[in-house]
Amino acid sequence: MKKIILSSPNPVKMEAALRGFQEMFPAVEFCIEGIQVESGVRDQPLTDTETFQGASTRAQNARLSRPDGEYWVGIEGGVEENHGEFEVFAWIVILSSSQIGKSRTGTFFLPEKLARLVRLGKELGDADDIVFKRENSKQGKGAIGLLSGNVVDREAYYRHAIILALVPFKNPDLYPPCDSHVIK
Repeated sequence: MKKIILSSPNPVKMEAALRGFQEMFPAVEFCIEGIQVESGVRDQPLTDTETFQGASTRAQNARLSRPDGEYWVGIEGGVEENHGEFEVFAWIVILSSSQIGKSRTGTFFLPEKLARLVRLGKELGDADDIVFKRENSKQGKGAIGLLSGNVVDREAYYRHAIILALVPFKNPDLYPPCDSHVIK
């Protein structure tokens, strides 16, 4: 059984990561452990670069905290102002002893009601809770689930990006081994 160390104990992220690995490698058995690690960035990253850095740092910190894993996964959600609107996305970084996989989710734009709260310093999950009168939506549907009427839920949103980040692991002959301690 191969062990995945996820840089978050969030059950939605754990399910997304586990299912993504299982879909890409159906003949392999995986177990997953979610741990809390620091991202090294703001609670609500406000740029693409900062969000990528958060995912990278989370994956590296997961490896440092739990070196007994085979894979270490960092997921970081972020926003970036684009033409006066907030674009929402997440970065995924997956490390192994000899490989790096990176991917970004699809994007969507926040309605002004949510964007205003993020501009005031709220984390998107907290803004969701305020606008939609929910509790802890970060561990549930998230903004994408709430805004799409759960047509796209947060698990599927992350899972597809996990699958894309696993492409180098699925095609090792096309992606030569690399120093996974250096993330670009």
